Amino acid sequence: MIKMVLLAFFGSAFPVVLFNIDRKKIIFTGIAGALGWIAYSIVFDKTGSAIMASFFGALALNIYSECMARILKTPASMFCIPGIFPLVPGITAYSAITYFVDKNFNMAQSKGLLTLGIAGAIGFGILISSSVIEYIFKLRKYCVNS
Repeated sequence: MIKMVLLAFFGSAFPVVLFNIDRKKIIFTGIAGALGWIAYSIVFDKTGSAIMASFFGALALNIYSECMARILKTPASMFCIPGIFPLVPGITAYSAITYFVDKNFNMAQSKGLLTLGIAGAIGFGILISSSVIEYIFKLRKYCVNS
């Protein structure tokens, strides 16, 4: 588990160079990826569902990203986009294409639908967490100003 968390950390921290993000935020970006992977691993161990695990991984990752964006006064996408890399279903998509090329259409369909489900769960997790965080901060701002 520790090895995978470290790989998720580095898998999120290294793309920061490609995106030209401020070098001072590399560690926070790596933490975002590691946190998303920890949430993914916990949910996957409990449920066995990659789709549900991806949803909760993206949810945890984006809540962290939104909070760090407000703390460091930077866009949340600086943490969320590189942080989501460990959750992207690349091997599943590759498997779907490989099965399709090998004319194993049942497995290709199964892996393709799993890939779409995981991608949709990641998107939905980001959507829900962004909306909830935005609502909480607006509510907090409203309560403080009243």
